[in-house]
Amino acid sequence: MGQEQPDPTSRLAKLGWWTLLVTLSVILSALFEWANLPAGLLIGPMIAGIVVGVLGARLRLPPVALLGAQAIIGCLIAASLEPALFSALLADWPILLGATFATLVASGGLGGLIARFGILPGTTAIWGSAPGAASAMVLMADAFGADARLVAFMQYVRVIMVSVAAALIARLFVDTSVIERPPVAWFPPLEWGAFLTTLSVALAGAVGGRLARLPAAIFLGPMLLGIVVHAGFGLPLQLPHWLLAISYVLVGWSIGLRFDRKVLAHAGRSLPQVMLAVLLLIGFCGAVAWLLVHSLGIDPLTAYLATSPGGMDSVAIIAAASGSVDIAFVMAMQMMRFLIVLLAGPPVVRWLAERVREPD
Repeated sequence: MGQEQPDPTSRLAKLGWWTLLVTLSVILSALFEWANLPAGLLIGPMIAGIVVGVLGARLRLPPVALLGAQAIIGCLIAASLEPALFSALLADWPILLGATFATLVASGGLGGLIARFGILPGTTAIWGSAPGAASAMVLMADAFGADARLVAFMQYVRVIMVSVAAALIARLFVDTSVIERPPVAWFPPLEWGAFLTTLSVALAGAVGGRLARLPAAIFLGPMLLGIVVHAGFGLPLQLPHWLLAISYVLVGWSIGLRFDRKVLAHAGRSLPQVMLAVLLLIGFCGAVAWLLVHSLGIDPLTAYLATSPGGMDSVAIIAAASGSVDIAFVMAMQMMRFLIVLLAGPPVVRWLAERVREPD
């Protein structure tokens, strides 16, 4: 009998792959954070996972780790919904709703065209075009059977392009050279009541979402319960940066490690078309902002940031740098669009996918 070949998935080989994955993730995340790129703590590990996956590693995260990360991200969305946002939504709901639906129709149409021309598969193209929090869209798409790898590719190409465009547009109205991200407190003092409330919401929301058979239950369950607890009952939630960083890294790895050479080649071939679609969406949102300026008297920077299709973190930073921007209006419109996508996304994607036929 011939000598057995070494098992590439042996413990020693896996240790080497994990070491490479962690090292690349730290380097890329630090580089992106230094460059102030949006979602650097997620994109860095995702790219590291792609590199390791394409090189041939067969690594898998423990399911409980990924589920916990999804639940924490759901809590993060809930914690960002302050009561003041709901007041702004109620005060300007016809304007917000009209502009939001216009953006959603445009993004859905672009996603449909991407699928129609066979650039990317149907549901993947539509979820990838959906304007909203990118990490949430990836989790939702994965739960509904779309290719999370290509959805993430589309979402983060858009996030980066939209963030750069918003910063360039802002230069016309405010000196963005003074814009600085606030210093990050990685290990803030734990407010035990708020921190334990957060962990309880994550656990109870995940279990309740599963029992209620919610779509994307591990993400939506904690988010919905967190909204009730935080915005409804006024209880604070604490999500220290180290906990968010761990969650972002785990989600980034889970996406990146699914890539192989074939998927990466597909993503690379579709990059020019995806970038063109993003530019068209940015232009359409700019036209909606122009209508808000000329019909309702909203200042140009407020209108543009409110309609900007993604990059919510960057939009908030740029808005905070100018005293002329109505931050409540900007964030209310961004959040309304995000909530509508979360609630209406699955049925709308199914409806569009049934009508989009990819070429043979």
